[in-house]
Amino acid sequence: MKQRSPHGAHAAPGPVREPLETGQPPWSTEPESSFSTWARRFFRGLVVVVLLLAAISGVRSWVAPNRPPETVVTNQNTFPADEARAVATRYAVSYLNWDEANPDARPARIALDLAAGLDSRAGWNGRGMQTADTAYAGEVKVDSGGVTAAVDVRVEIRPYTKRGAGWVAGPYSWARLSVPVARTASRVVASGPPTFVPDERAALPDNMPEAGVPDDDLTAATLKDAEAFFSAYAESDNKVSAVTAPGSTIRSLNGSVKFGELKDWQVFAGNDDERRATAAVTWDGAGETTLDQTYTLTLRRTVATDGAQRWQVAAVG
Repeated sequence: MKQRSPHGAHAAPGPVREPLETGQPPWSTEPESSFSTWARRFFRGLVVVVLLLAAISGVRSWVAPNRPPETVVTNQNTFPADEARAVATRYAVSYLNWDEANPDARPARIALDLAAGLDSRAGWNGRGMQTADTAYAGEVKVDSGGVTAAVDVRVEIRPYTKRGAGWVAGPYSWARLSVPVARTASRVVASGPPTFVPDERAALPDNMPEAGVPDDDLTAATLKDAEAFFSAYAESDNKVSAVTAPGSTIRSLNGSVKFGELKDWQVFAGNDDERRATAAVTWDGAGETTLDQTYTLTLRRTVATDGAQRWQVAAVG
């Protein structure tokens, strides 16, 4: 009888292998594709390039790269100008306040803004008395590196003169300071004592815009309307809204002054619908006080339902 395979089927005859020769390995070799050869060579080259880069730049710089100190800031465009003005203003007030009866108060206030490690006495010899309360900061000149700056600050001061055991207050005056500041990682600090700088008057620039060509006819025709406007402008919002151009909103001075007189009124040439005008106004204050001010206005031509035309104030300033 024939024997069956374990699966119940006849086993298929396998390929007949040739007998191995003496020294022949028990496997066969197949030719390698060109892609496999290229890939192996590529990765070998990539490993060599990586090792060369590591040797040049240093493995340490890859693991822990050098970082610049946090306090080093060199971007001039992002200098915190508003914070610099705030710090310089408070520092300037502290710097110009002193009282020999309380010599420790000034250094304590100065230390709020002066960089740590600098002398908080800031040049004061500990004698005399002076107060400074009002201060205004202006231009912030940033250095090319964006780390330090100089802030222009004007401070109102009042010196005192000692007479006997007391002090006599002198007149108020203004001092102008250039305050040095520097930015750190956490805030802006004063980097040293400020310096006094002159506060001189300056002439107007030569390229001031021209006022324009006067329109004498329209000036005369709108004179009474201009007087009515400034009278209402001094009193209340309701009154001024009644004499302004439709669609315009102008807030009044709400009775803080009274209209005195229109000393000068001039309308300038322009288009048929809108003109520019200037007005020299005298305001009456408390008692016998008067104050002259000059305004620039925009006039707009309006047409009533009956066809009547008039020029009304559309904007002040």
